[in-house]
Amino acid sequence: MQTICVLFGGVSPEHDISLRSAEAVLRNMKTDNRNILPVGITKTGQWLLFGGDDYAMLGNGTWVAHPNNRRAFLSPVRGMGLCILDADNQMETVPVDVIFPVLHGENGEDGTIQGLFALAGIPYVGCGVLASAAAMDKSATKMIAASTGVRQADCLLLRRFEYAEDADAVCKSVTEKLHYPVFIKPCSTGSSVGVSKATNDAELRDALANAFRFDEKVLAEAFINGKEVEVAVLGNRNPVAATPGEIDAGAEFYDFETKYVTSTSTPYIPARIPEDTLHAVQEWAVKIYRALGCKGLSRVDFFVTRDTGEIVFNEINTLPGFTSISMYPKMFAADGICFAELIEKIITLALEEQA
Repeated sequence: MQTICVLFGGVSPEHDISLRSAEAVLRNMKTDNRNILPVGITKTGQWLLFGGDDYAMLGNGTWVAHPNNRRAFLSPVRGMGLCILDADNQMETVPVDVIFPVLHGENGEDGTIQGLFALAGIPYVGCGVLASAAAMDKSATKMIAASTGVRQADCLLLRRFEYAEDADAVCKSVTEKLHYPVFIKPCSTGSSVGVSKATNDAELRDALANAFRFDEKVLAEAFINGKEVEVAVLGNRNPVAATPGEIDAGAEFYDFETKYVTSTSTPYIPARIPEDTLHAVQEWAVKIYRALGCKGLSRVDFFVTRDTGEIVFNEINTLPGFTSISMYPKMFAADGICFAELIEKIITLALEEQA
């Protein structure tokens, strides 16, 4: 009997997206000869072993009130696994064979929880501590990706304390280096949380104030007039890239609302770019994946410029979305690997890496 702990939720602005991803993963995960432990982390940081079997409760957020939930936590002591508490605080320990963290953003994708898994000595899905931390911080990602020679958008790193001390000086530094429009991005959020487009000084100030709500480090980045092309990568020592997909945002840019709230965006797989560019994007995705030391899975995002067809690296996501509309599983599905098979491959990679 194999025991798999599926972690979801988390103290992150992307908590709700994690719930939707976890619902899809749990619905599609094979259960034969397995003990599945769905453990949710509430928005306040409480760990609960979900006591129900209706995974729709995850997607709609009602799981947290299930009467059969029990408090739980993962012990850093090797061999203990998941510790489950009953109403009288009596503790049961369940050894865990592999952890599947369906967590997005802060505290789930940035190396922090990966460190806990490493301390516990439990194999886990996805990238290690260093790769997770580096990929989560867009400024660190850019420095490492630069070693591959890939083109990136011009950018400027800004800090919250500097903005608090002299907002005018920070805004001036942006307009002196970059031309409008510019994109303002918190360094360590995903799902486009806190990302804004600024076309004038007033919008720039608003965008910076918004971004600094989510992170102490913010990137101001030059606008790239290009198609948004994404590549799903899978593997440990010999990673493979799926057929790239394209997102037509149907809006000014592919922000949080466009991704998860409205229905204006349209995916295209394969991306609507020349075949030689498709192959080149795949090659760059694997190069960047390797440069960051990624394992298991990641989604690598690019722009392909509309005028010259040049490839420009945007960012990498080490725990991409697994919702019904997420591009990562869609790209592998286009290559003949269905959602359920993809989950099994990811779990196998986690176990292989720790063998």
